[in-house]
Amino acid sequence: MSGTDAPILLACRDLSVSYGKIAAVRSVGMEIREGQVVTIVGPNGAGKTTLLSSLMGLLPFSGEVAYFGETTTRPLGVEKLVRRGMGLIPEKRELFGSMSVEDNLLLGGFDRWRQGQRNQRDTLDEVFGIFPRLKERRRQAAGTLSGGERQMLAMGRALMAKPKLLLLDEPSLGLAPLIIAEIFRIIADLRQRGVSILLVEQNARAAMAVADYGYVMEAGEFALQGPAADLAKNDRVIETYLGIAGAHASADKEAAGA
Repeated sequence: MSGTDAPILLACRDLSVSYGKIAAVRSVGMEIREGQVVTIVGPNGAGKTTLLSSLMGLLPFSGEVAYFGETTTRPLGVEKLVRRGMGLIPEKRELFGSMSVEDNLLLGGFDRWRQGQRNQRDTLDEVFGIFPRLKERRRQAAGTLSGGERQMLAMGRALMAKPKLLLLDEPSLGLAPLIIAEIFRIIADLRQRGVSILLVEQNARAAMAVADYGYVMEAGEFALQGPAADLAKNDRVIETYLGIAGAHASADKEAAGA
């Protein structure tokens, strides 16, 4: 787990995003430090994806955002952010279904190739090391993959750009429990490899288990925030997002530690 003195990769202050007269995100502030997994949990329509999209330069915003130490009051281009070390894995994954797994991955490293870097094959081997299943299916069309394999491919494609910070939008959406466990194991592994992660997720239990710090978003605002381990014990979070099973798990942990 990273310390509070680690460099800040991304921070925002008083960030707001509106669709016309409708405020989707209202004056939020947050930060992600090097070596951290930070999660944002909350219900559908809370503004989580809107916030992620604005941070990645896909939506206009008001307020301030600091990217790797440089503060701006307007969106930077996606291409510029990718070159600085950010990557987004959208909820819908947005793969090229008719192209092979390997070609989808190589496209993720295209900007590095365009800048004169020619080590994409080495990076491809690294990605195959993280996702052995993708190596097995490297010649297969992306559109024929299972849901879990498509999520792995979306993550692998983003890693081909050698990001310092990955923005993940609902990686567990539509996946079976065993696959969800595998995806979150990979998220923890990526942190060990030096990739920081901002994780938007409805599966609060899985998100809090892997994260260092968490934010609970409701109606466009952060209702709660704090170390993920503390949020996982918060009565409001347990009741609203973790359910009865979460309460039992919390009680069991307390009993074990008594």
